[in-house]
Amino acid sequence: MPKQSLKTARPDRSKISMQNEVEVKYWMRHLGITRKRLQSIVDKVGNSAASVRKELRCAQHESAAAGNSDAE
Repeated sequence: MPKQSLKTARPDRSKISMQNEVEVKYWMRHLGITRKRLQSIVDKVGNSAASVRKELRCAQHESAAAGNSDAE
């Protein structure tokens, strides 16, 4: 009889599951954003963690560029 592993499966960190409360909290802390912001980005770009990170980077660059143009 094969031995069964007592370890639980690790979550797939390449995807963001908005239905899993533990994962939502993980991604909120990891990305430093609110649940509302996370949901908004997932709705826009899908549940790929890479896509969400890319969207956050783009939003930060746009925000920084807007701040720089105000100083001119």
